[in-house]
Amino acid sequence: MTDPNVTITLIGSRLASVGNEFIYRGLAGECEKCKLKNTCLNLDKNKKYRIVGLRNGMDHDCLLHDVSVRAVEVVACPIIVAIESRKAFNGSKLLYEAPECDRECEHYEVCHPQGIATGEKYTIAAVMGDGPAPCPKGLTLKIVELRP
Repeated sequence: MTDPNVTITLIGSRLASVGNEFIYRGLAGECEKCKLKNTCLNLDKNKKYRIVGLRNGMDHDCLLHDVSVRAVEVVACPIIVAIESRKAFNGSKLLYEAPECDRECEHYEVCHPQGIATGEKYTIAAVMGDGPAPCPKGLTLKIVELRP
């Protein structure tokens, strides 16, 4: 039985290792004329993925990757982020809005992790604990795991 959360895509052969994680950045100019672009470009832009399986088969030439590309099975990675504690409830759904913070804040990365998109819907899979304190904006934060 196939896992409905698994997507088959192509990735550079040197990167095709179970457990590797990457952020899909979308279409590159070299992809426009490629006959395999529908298989490569089937992920959500700026989302983080983990390789969970390698597909048997041949490698394919690619104008973008230095060697070739290979078919892999990927799943969207959970996203660990700090959000306002008043919004942090297991199983709840939220529309993510990035807080307006100073990039110089020591906690900036936990409040703005890679692979999360403002305006996207997520489910809080787990409330993991208290967030970093003190927040320069005076917010009370919780660390949560989000799933698309």
